[in-house]
Amino acid sequence: MSTSLAGSSAADKKALQRVINTAQKIIGCPLPLLQDIAHTCYLSRIRCMLNIWGVILFLRLPWITAQAGIGLTWVIILLSSCITGITGLSTSAIATNGKVKGGGTYFLISRSLGPELGGSIGLIFAFANAVAVAMHTVGFAETVRDLMFENGAVMVDATNDIRIIGIITVTCLLGISMAGMAWESKAQILFFLVIMVSFASYIVGTIIPASTQKQAKGFFSYKADIFAANFVPKWHGPDGSFFGMFSIFFPSATGILAGANISGDLKNPTVAIPRGTMMAIFWTTMSYLIISATIGSCVVRDASGMLNDTLLPSSSGVCVGDACQYGWDFTDCIHNKSCAYGISNYYQSMSMVSAFAPLITAGIFGATLSSALACLVSAPKVFQCLCKDKLYPFIGFFGKGYGKNDEPLRGYLLTYIIAACFILIAELNTIAPIISNFFLCSYALINFSCFHASITNSPGWRPSFRFYSKWLSLLGSVCSVVIMFLLTWWAALIAFGVVFVLLGYTLYKKPAVNWGSSVQASSYNIALNQCVGLNHVEDHVKNYRPQCLVLTGPPSSRPALVDLVACFTKGLSLMMCCNVAGPSPSVVEKASSDRHVTWLNQRKVRSFYRGVVATDLGSGVNMLLQAAGLGRIRPNVLLMGFKKDCRSDTPQAAHNYIGILHDAFDLQYGVCILRMKEGLDVSHTSQSHGKKSINTISAPSPIQTTSISIEPEPQTSTVFQKKQEKKTIDVYWLSDDGGLTLLLPYLLTRRKRWARCKVRVFVGGETALRLLVRHFENTVGRFRLDTSPKQDSDSEPPRQQEEPWMITDQDLERNQAKSLRQIRLNEVLQDYSRDAALIIITMPVGRRGVCPNTLYLLWLDALSRDLRPPVLMVRGNHENVLTFYCQ
Repeated sequence: MSTSLAGSSAADKKALQRVINTAQKIIGCPLPLLQDIAHTCYLSRIRCMLNIWGVILFLRLPWITAQAGIGLTWVIILLSSCITGITGLSTSAIATNGKVKGGGTYFLISRSLGPELGGSIGLIFAFANAVAVAMHTVGFAETVRDLMFENGAVMVDATNDIRIIGIITVTCLLGISMAGMAWESKAQILFFLVIMVSFASYIVGTIIPASTQKQAKGFFSYKADIFAANFVPKWHGPDGSFFGMFSIFFPSATGILAGANISGDLKNPTVAIPRGTMMAIFWTTMSYLIISATIGSCVVRDASGMLNDTLLPSSSGVCVGDACQYGWDFTDCIHNKSCAYGISNYYQSMSMVSAFAPLITAGIFGATLSSALACLVSAPKVFQCLCKDKLYPFIGFFGKGYGKNDEPLRGYLLTYIIAACFILIAELNTIAPIISNFFLCSYALINFSCFHASITNSPGWRPSFRFYSKWLSLLGSVCSVVIMFLLTWWAALIAFGVVFVLLGYTLYKKPAVNWGSSVQASSYNIALNQCVGLNHVEDHVKNYRPQCLVLTGPPSSRPALVDLVACFTKGLSLMMCCNVAGPSPSVVEKASSDRHVTWLNQRKVRSFYRGVVATDLGSGVNMLLQAAGLGRIRPNVLLMGFKKDCRSDTPQAAHNYIGILHDAFDLQYGVCILRMKEGLDVSHTSQSHGKKSINTISAPSPIQTTSISIEPEPQTSTVFQKKQEKKTIDVYWLSDDGGLTLLLPYLLTRRKRWARCKVRVFVGGETALRLLVRHFENTVGRFRLDTSPKQDSDSEPPRQQEEPWMITDQDLERNQAKSLRQIRLNEVLQDYSRDAALIIITMPVGRRGVCPNTLYLLWLDALSRDLRPPVLMVRGNHENVLTFYCQ
């Protein structure tokens, strides 16, 4: 206030304040927004109106009225306006749902439907605007050519004159665009004033009584008979059909997004786009209806333009045509189809009707040039935003901006080249249908974006613009698609083909962007509903899937375990990589870090990741076993790495490791343990900081802290990533535990990298083998309970309760047969499976309370020791998983 009223008298200030208060009440916004709204109204509403008032209005609307009649022309106009109006409502809803930046239509669709559809429609819409530059420029060049022809001036011929004038014109428009938005805005203001004056001249011309020269050209001012005759259609020519006329007219209604396309230049786009777009659609629709009705009420369809074609009183011949009752006989030219005037033949009929013809010519110039200029600005700005998002290769070059307004000068040059190529067609009726399908495709996706965002019921969908309907948006989308095929079915197929190709490319590349699209919300809804729906479906052996909970720690530290399990579950069932971390804040942060998921995605492993915090490994794994999963989408198989240091680690650590297996068995999990000769852990310990890596399955001692690295985790290659040679997968099925031991190798052979491997199944039998037990006895020795002769036998049980991991003589004697069996099995594996690609063997079970955990771990060690191929020890939970058991 202090700035605006400086230097004014007290009376002036009071008067001005009253005006401001009144304006605030009428407009309904505070004072600081008044200037913004004025700026906004120009950049959105007037820009949309200028882009809609294009070449079709002045040069083809009278001709369309002659073909379709006033009645069907109104239907064409209203149908086009319904589509654009519904699209305008959808655009307004999307634009008011969040912050709108540069990129216009592409920005709105991509941030709503995601990069897949947004990127494809962004390219199509930018291309359609570039072709629209050519359409409007050709309309301008056609008018200039006609003026030259009337004055006897011809450069080459009719077609090449349009090409020459068009190229010169679009070059001049390019210079205005590259000068910046300030110059472009000033040019648009001038064009708007010229169009307004031309409209006034036309309306005045329809009221003024017709002169003899105008009557010869078919103009008789307002006549009810002419209106009645022109109200019904009269088709002629190759485009003589309703949809033929619609395809030519529809591009004139496609300027509704001109304001949205410069969203980056609007001060308040969430206000500007809804108000400007809807008001522009309303006023331009009214203008089209009025001009169609007035031109159809004043001008006959066919006229010769010859002053001597008057109807003489003595004439006895039959007069044909609507002009007969007004004293004119155009019968000869009608029969010969040589009439040069009338709205069926003369594209400049509005100039002929106008009170001052040069004003209509100026209006044509203003409408065509303003529309061409708006499209020339819109296409690069949309394309620039697409380039900056880096969804497609080789287009980033055009995303660079210059100056304080970040002008896409390279995009201007590309648009200029595309427009120049289409200008060479030099035929307005050919160019117009080409862009109709592209714009209709854009409108279909805009409406679908609004509908899709609405039906997902996402909390993030809350547009401030309330005057929209999701079902109306769906109707607009369906109508746009239907009309595309009714106009030109092959062009519609090409448009959708381009969309699907670009969509497929984006889905394949999966760009690293997250815009909170409605597709993500819909995916969540579908996943949630399907998970809940599974609760009503009983399990069946035919539908059994090994859903794996994999104790990997940080997945990048044990890539072999990740890769093997991925071969079982890829595209078929659940895989969940889990990590147990200690209570240290730094470790908690690392356990929950998103970089683990990033590593899995980069490795193209379809797996979830879950990190938990626990005081020790056993309790953390127990939490995962009980809480992991959702409904029926929950793990049923536990996979872990073998404790490679079992012979050197403490007895308590070995006891805790086997305790995890017993917990899994108690909770009805199948259990798998992978052992590789070279080990599983590829993580590197940071010795410089005096810290160790997090202890996980391969080293289950108490959890310790780790150093946190922000560098990307390395992608280490493993044997399970390579294509396997013609080897064997040896399966030692020693006990019927439900068939999991047989199912896993079958799933492996379904993968391409394992397809050349042959599965061999061995079953248990009696074989005389060497008994190499000395090594086993030496290993057991360090875990045996030290009982001296002086010790009272009554004190033994209490000591064993304090150290349950220790092995007594009774334990060895009770489990001697099973211990020897594991040694024998290792010999069999050494003899028969030394060259196998993978060994899968039924895991022995050590019953709790009967076999000490340490002894059980030594069984597993003896069974899988010193084997060259990877060994996977498997134990099912006795749930039938083979269709052999299916009735």
